[in-house]
Amino acid sequence: MSHNPALEAHEHTEHAEHAAHENDPFISRIAISVAVLAVLAAVAGSLETVEGGRALSTTSEAVLSQDEATDTWNEFQADSIKKHLYTVAAQAGGAAADGNKKNAKEYGDTQKKLMKDAKDKEAERDDLLKESARHEDRHHWLTGAATLFEIGIAMSTVAIITRRHWLWFAATGFGVVGLVLLASAYVM
Repeated sequence: MSHNPALEAHEHTEHAEHAAHENDPFISRIAISVAVLAVLAAVAGSLETVEGGRALSTTSEAVLSQDEATDTWNEFQADSIKKHLYTVAAQAGGAAADGNKKNAKEYGDTQKKLMKDAKDKEAERDDLLKESARHEDRHHWLTGAATLFEIGIAMSTVAIITRRHWLWFAATGFGVVGLVLLASAYVM
Protein backbone atom coordinates (compact mmCIF):
# COMPACT_ATOMS: atom_id res chain seq x y z
CA MET A 1 0.00 0.00 0.00
CA SER A 2 1.53 3.30 -1.07
CA HIS A 3 1.33 6.50 0.94
CA ASN A 4 -0.32 9.16 -1.24
CA PRO A 5 -1.26 12.20 0.88
CA ALA A 6 -3.38 13.80 -1.86
CA LEU A 7 -5.44 10.64 -2.38
CA GLU A 8 -5.85 10.14 1.37
CA ALA A 9 -6.96 13.76 1.78
CA HIS A 10 -9.58 13.27 -0.93
CA GLU A 11 -10.84 10.05 0.69
CA HIS A 12 -11.08 11.69 4.13
CA THR A 13 -12.93 14.65 2.64
CA GLU A 14 -15.45 12.30 1.03
CA HIS A 15 -15.96 10.49 4.35
CA ALA A 16 -16.41 13.82 6.09
CA GLU A 17 -18.97 14.96 3.49
CA HIS A 18 -20.87 11.70 3.92
CA ALA A 19 -20.93 12.15 7.71
CA ALA A 20 -22.11 15.75 7.31
CA HIS A 21 -25.28 14.54 5.58
CA GLU A 22 -26.55 13.19 8.91
CA ASN A 23 -27.63 16.78 9.84
CA ASP A 24 -26.07 16.50 13.31
CA PRO A 25 -24.23 19.76 14.09
CA PHE A 26 -21.57 17.90 16.12
CA ILE A 27 -20.95 15.46 13.26
CA SER A 28 -20.89 18.35 10.77
CA ARG A 29 -18.23 20.19 12.80
CA ILE A 30 -16.13 17.02 13.00
CA ALA A 31 -16.58 16.42 9.27
CA ILE A 32 -15.31 19.93 8.51
CA SER A 33 -12.35 19.49 10.85
CA VAL A 34 -11.53 16.15 9.19
CA ALA A 35 -11.54 17.84 5.80
CA VAL A 36 -9.24 20.62 7.08
CA LEU A 37 -6.90 18.11 8.75
CA ALA A 38 -6.81 16.02 5.58
CA VAL A 39 -5.81 19.03 3.48
CA LEU A 40 -3.15 20.00 6.03
CA ALA A 41 -1.85 16.40 6.07
CA ALA A 42 -1.61 16.46 2.27
CA VAL A 43 0.21 19.82 2.32
CA ALA A 44 2.65 18.66 5.03
CA GLY A 45 3.22 15.36 3.20
CA SER A 46 3.93 17.12 -0.09
CA LEU A 47 6.29 19.63 1.52
CA GLU A 48 7.99 16.78 3.37
CA THR A 49 8.69 15.07 0.04
CA VAL A 50 10.00 18.32 -1.48
CA GLU A 51 12.34 18.98 1.45
CA GLY A 52 13.63 15.41 1.40
CA GLY A 53 14.41 15.77 -2.30
CA ARG A 54 16.13 19.08 -1.74
CA ALA A 55 18.24 17.57 1.05
CA LEU A 56 19.39 14.78 -1.26
CA SER A 57 20.02 17.15 -4.14
CA THR A 58 22.15 19.57 -2.14
CA THR A 59 24.07 16.69 -0.56
CA SER A 60 24.85 15.42 -4.06
CA GLU A 61 26.02 18.89 -5.08
CA ALA A 62 28.24 18.98 -1.98
CA VAL A 63 29.80 15.66 -2.97
CA LEU A 64 30.52 17.03 -6.44
CA SER A 65 32.12 20.14 -4.94
CA GLN A 66 34.28 17.94 -2.72
CA ASP A 67 35.31 15.86 -5.75
CA GLU A 68 36.28 19.04 -7.60
CA ALA A 69 38.25 20.26 -4.56
CA THR A 70 40.02 16.90 -4.33
CA ASP A 71 40.90 17.02 -8.03
CA THR A 72 42.25 20.54 -7.61
CA TRP A 73 44.33 19.54 -4.56
CA ASN A 74 45.71 16.61 -6.57
CA GLU A 75 46.73 19.01 -9.34
CA PHE A 76 48.27 21.27 -6.69
CA GLN A 77 50.36 18.34 -5.40
CA ALA A 78 51.45 17.36 -8.90
CA ASP A 79 52.51 20.94 -9.59
CA SER A 80 54.34 20.99 -6.26
CA ILE A 81 56.40 17.98 -7.35
CA LYS A 82 57.11 19.56 -10.74
CA LYS A 83 58.08 22.86 -9.08
CA HIS A 84 60.44 21.00 -6.75
CA LEU A 85 62.04 19.11 -9.63
CA TYR A 86 62.56 22.29 -11.65
CA THR A 87 63.97 24.05 -8.56
CA VAL A 88 66.49 21.23 -8.00
CA ALA A 89 67.39 21.24 -11.70
CA ALA A 90 67.85 25.05 -11.64
CA GLN A 91 70.11 24.79 -8.60
CA ALA A 92 72.21 22.18 -10.39
CA GLY A 93 73.10 24.83 -12.92
CA GLY A 94 73.90 24.17 -16.54
CA ALA A 95 72.59 25.57 -19.80
CA ALA A 96 68.92 25.00 -18.86
CA ALA A 97 69.17 26.56 -15.37
CA ASP A 98 67.34 29.79 -16.33
CA GLY A 99 64.56 27.84 -18.08
CA ASN A 100 64.21 25.53 -15.08
CA LYS A 101 64.04 28.51 -12.71
CA LYS A 102 61.31 30.06 -14.91
CA ASN A 103 59.34 26.79 -14.96
CA ALA A 104 59.63 26.46 -11.17
CA LYS A 105 58.24 30.00 -10.76
CA GLU A 106 55.34 29.29 -13.15
CA TYR A 107 54.39 26.15 -11.23
CA GLY A 108 54.58 28.13 -7.98
CA ASP A 109 52.26 30.78 -9.41
CA THR A 110 49.86 28.09 -10.66
CA GLN A 111 49.85 26.51 -7.20
CA LYS A 112 48.59 29.75 -5.64
CA LYS A 113 45.60 29.78 -8.01
CA LEU A 114 44.96 26.07 -7.47
CA MET A 115 45.02 26.50 -3.69
CA LYS A 116 42.46 29.32 -3.90
CA ASP A 117 40.23 27.27 -6.23
CA ALA A 118 40.41 24.20 -3.96
CA LYS A 119 39.58 26.25 -0.85
CA ASP A 120 36.67 27.90 -2.71
CA LYS A 121 35.30 24.46 -3.64
CA GLU A 122 35.62 23.31 -0.03
CA ALA A 123 33.76 26.42 1.14
CA GLU A 124 31.05 25.72 -1.45
CA ARG A 125 30.86 22.14 -0.15
CA ASP A 126 30.45 23.38 3.42
CA ASP A 127 27.68 25.80 2.40
CA LEU A 128 25.85 23.04 0.52
CA LEU A 129 26.10 20.67 3.48
CA LYS A 130 24.61 23.35 5.75
CA GLU A 131 21.79 23.90 3.26
CA SER A 132 21.19 20.16 3.05
CA ALA A 133 20.99 19.97 6.84
CA ARG A 134 18.37 22.76 6.83
CA HIS A 135 16.27 20.82 4.32
CA GLU A 136 16.65 17.64 6.36
CA ASP A 137 15.57 19.48 9.53
CA ARG A 138 12.50 20.82 7.71
CA HIS A 139 11.77 17.31 6.47
CA HIS A 140 11.72 16.05 10.08
CA TRP A 141 9.44 18.87 11.27
CA LEU A 142 7.07 18.21 8.36
CA THR A 143 7.04 14.47 9.09
CA GLY A 144 5.95 15.28 12.62
CA ALA A 145 3.27 17.68 11.38
CA ALA A 146 1.86 15.17 8.89
CA THR A 147 1.80 12.49 11.58
CA LEU A 148 -0.09 14.73 14.00
CA PHE A 149 -2.63 15.67 11.32
CA GLU A 150 -3.21 11.98 10.57
CA ILE A 151 -3.61 11.21 14.27
CA GLY A 152 -6.14 14.05 14.46
CA ILE A 153 -8.05 12.55 11.52
CA ALA A 154 -8.10 9.11 13.14
CA MET A 155 -9.28 10.55 16.46
CA SER A 156 -11.98 12.55 14.67
CA THR A 157 -13.21 9.38 13.03
CA VAL A 158 -13.45 7.72 16.44
CA ALA A 159 -15.24 10.82 17.75
CA ILE A 160 -17.83 10.46 14.96
CA ILE A 161 -18.40 6.80 15.78
CA THR A 162 -18.51 7.20 19.57
CA ARG A 163 -19.89 10.76 19.63
CA ARG A 164 -17.32 11.72 22.26
CA HIS A 165 -16.65 15.46 22.28
CA TRP A 166 -13.37 15.12 24.17
CA LEU A 167 -11.96 12.98 21.36
CA TRP A 168 -12.78 15.68 18.85
CA PHE A 169 -11.18 18.34 21.07
CA ALA A 170 -8.08 16.15 21.39
CA ALA A 171 -8.05 15.65 17.60
CA THR A 172 -8.28 19.41 17.13
CA GLY A 173 -5.39 19.81 19.57
CA PHE A 174 -3.28 17.41 17.54
CA GLY A 175 -4.15 19.44 14.46
CA VAL A 176 -3.11 22.71 16.12
CA VAL A 177 0.20 21.20 17.27
CA GLY A 178 0.70 19.84 13.74
CA LEU A 179 0.08 23.33 12.35
CA VAL A 180 2.69 24.73 14.76
CA LEU A 181 5.20 22.10 13.56
CA LEU A 182 4.34 22.90 9.94
CA ALA A 183 4.99 26.60 10.52
CA SER A 184 8.11 25.86 12.59
CA ALA A 185 9.64 23.98 9.67
CA TYR A 186 9.99 27.25 7.80
CA VAL A 187 10.43 29.70 10.67
CA MET A 188 13.39 27.97 12.35
